[in-house]
Amino acid sequence: MQPESTRIGWIGTGVMGSSMCSHLLARGHPVTVTNRSRRRAEALLATGARWVETPAQVAEDSDVVFSMVGVPEDVRQVVLGDEGVLAGSRPGTVLVDMTTSQPSLAVEIAARAHHHDVQALDAPVSGGDVGARNATLSIMVGGSAETFDAVRPLLETMGSTIVHQGGPGAGQHAKMVNQILVASSMVAMTEGLLYAYRTGLDVDSVLASVSSGAAGSWTLSHLAPRVVGGDFAPGFTVDHLVKDLGIALDEARRARIALPGLALANQLYVALQAQKRGRDGTQTLVHALASLSGLPWPPPPA
Repeated sequence: MQPESTRIGWIGTGVMGSSMCSHLLARGHPVTVTNRSRRRAEALLATGARWVETPAQVAEDSDVVFSMVGVPEDVRQVVLGDEGVLAGSRPGTVLVDMTTSQPSLAVEIAARAHHHDVQALDAPVSGGDVGARNATLSIMVGGSAETFDAVRPLLETMGSTIVHQGGPGAGQHAKMVNQILVASSMVAMTEGLLYAYRTGLDVDSVLASVSSGAAGSWTLSHLAPRVVGGDFAPGFTVDHLVKDLGIALDEARRARIALPGLALANQLYVALQAQKRGRDGTQTLVHALASLSGLPWPPPPA
């Protein structure tokens, strides 16, 4: 797909969506955008994107429509609603939903799209705000292999690891695997930091020792320093992770898989919501676990 011949539509210009869309604009694609709040799209409009009011209008002016919204209910409205993408799509349009959503909804969208002669891919991502800004996201794609091959050049403007996982819904299932791993690694990282602090170690020195060894991970390298520094700004919010873990638990029940570690992590994050930390970054998990032991965080100065 060449910039001069492929018109892009983008729905959802939040923390990640805005950065992801900006890479397509920088490549030279004409881009039409919409969002619940126009204010959140102003940076894209300033660099050449065109604003319209509804997802249907986005689809009318686009060959490939990307959506990156909040929750499955938003996806349903944006794609299947009266003013949704399918209402404005012409035969041959491609829809790529990059929201982390329900696998069953991805299957439903693919079936409904097929009746409109529209191709649909589910393509959730991992890598957070940093990956979105640096175009290094991991993108997990479900849907037709032929459609995947056609849009892959567009996906390559946003990510560095792009894998076709299978048919409709397979991308969402792969993202659930990612979130299960993330949730458990966050608990382990937080417990390690609390142990280091409570036993009187210098936490920065401990991180220097363990980050490059067998315990090393993306979570330890990227989020542990934020925790130590008291930086709880969201790259990915607690509220969004609770949404994702709820989907994973529902799918696990449907598949009759016992995932006690996932259930525990979910409860700890729900506790953060109860503490009014839902809009904080996921690294704020340290507050839920520290409170169990009556420990302050950040630690008081020595």
